[in-house]
Amino acid sequence: MHGYDLRKRLRSDFGLLSSLSFGSLYPALARLESEAAVRELHGVDEAASADVIAFTGSFAGERAAFRARLAARTKAESRSSAAHRSSSRTRKVYELTPYGDELFERLLTDEQPRGKDAKAFTLRWAFARHLTPEARIRLLERRRRQLEERLSTSLRAADLRRRPLDRYERSLVEHSNAAIQLDLDWVDRLIVLEESARAAVALGSQTRAETEVS
Repeated sequence: MHGYDLRKRLRSDFGLLSSLSFGSLYPALARLESEAAVRELHGVDEAASADVIAFTGSFAGERAAFRARLAARTKAESRSSAAHRSSSRTRKVYELTPYGDELFERLLTDEQPRGKDAKAFTLRWAFARHLTPEARIRLLERRRRQLEERLSTSLRAADLRRRPLDRYERSLVEHSNAAIQLDLDWVDRLIVLEESARAAVALGSQTRAETEVS
């Protein structure tokens, strides 16, 4: 898809990217293109690039679906007049390259991500379907350690204050600590769910193996 639709798609699917501006998006696309992580897909009109391709969890599948729609649209356009075709507005449409697939996986599975804030974790978790169960659990455990460290630091800071907090300041600290604890509880629940799902998959594999042997 082209930059406008890409920004629209990101903002609609990921609320954390609602503030994404064209001033950030297009330079990022230019960098990715210079690194051969994305490339321009030629011969695509605006209507074709605006077709909605549902996320399937597989970039290869999504790309194949897009190309199938593009081929169908191109075939239909071949029956149109040259004047009609020339009137179509053209924008630069990007597609992910094989190297882009590799880069995405490397950035997603990096054990030492560049950002350690909540937004960095949320963005990675939004694409967690592309991770293995083990990688998802490691990601959650790293986030839990970060939250535990934040909560511990906040509690220690409260003990080291030179003067008592008034009730307004104290309410802010309590609110911040409660928010961290809420995130910790949420991450703990996700870890339990992921571990249960992994155990179920392992049990299913074992059962199939025993059935084949018998």
